[in-house]
Amino acid sequence: MVRRVWLIRHGQSESNAGLPTNGPGASPLTACGREQAASMAAAFTEPPALMVSSPFVRARQTAQPTRERFPEVPYEEWPVQEFTFLGELHALQTTGMQRRPFAEDYWERVDPDYVNGGEGESFRALITRARAFLDRLADRPEDGLIAVFSHGIFMKAVMWSLLTGVTDPDAAAMRGFRRFSGACDVPNCTVVELWRPSGQHGFRVVGGGTTHLANASTAQATSPAHLD
Repeated sequence: MVRRVWLIRHGQSESNAGLPTNGPGASPLTACGREQAASMAAAFTEPPALMVSSPFVRARQTAQPTRERFPEVPYEEWPVQEFTFLGELHALQTTGMQRRPFAEDYWERVDPDYVNGGEGESFRALITRARAFLDRLADRPEDGLIAVFSHGIFMKAVMWSLLTGVTDPDAAAMRGFRRFSGACDVPNCTVVELWRPSGQHGFRVVGGGTTHLANASTAQATSPAHLD
């Protein structure tokens, strides 16, 4: 069975717009983000087999228009939330600009096991969570598209781990991820497609969008490059 997955970044949040927020999970969508979520719902040419969302407010709000369009589709919340490495340094009513120095300090440590207080997450834990997500996807029984409403750094962690094969990161790997993250843009409501062919192969990152090919399956649209 070919497994197809859409990783969907949430719409524009108040944090993305530079407004103060009350912790990493509480930032809601802006008016622009709600429009993006509605456009995302309209992009589906058929119902997905399963809808999954992060428990964070902005991801759940992005998923809501799709849930309303396809009320018969099962919906679950999984731990696909954003990387919350700042912990207690993500203070109440602070902006991204105010938090930036703390974020720079975190990445400059290059310590995959470092944890800030207040429920911070280590880089190693992020990669472990990304790999657990892929394993959970592989074990699902659904035959059809799985739509996952998630977050930018988590989506990059999934892609990076697949592309590099890293499952147990050291300092060099953490530096590599930061370079990858800086060179990889995942705008609001971007769709990153994964597919897993039948057989012994694992998940693959689709190297280009196929959502504009309404009637083409991922398998048809991703033949080996040397055959083109």
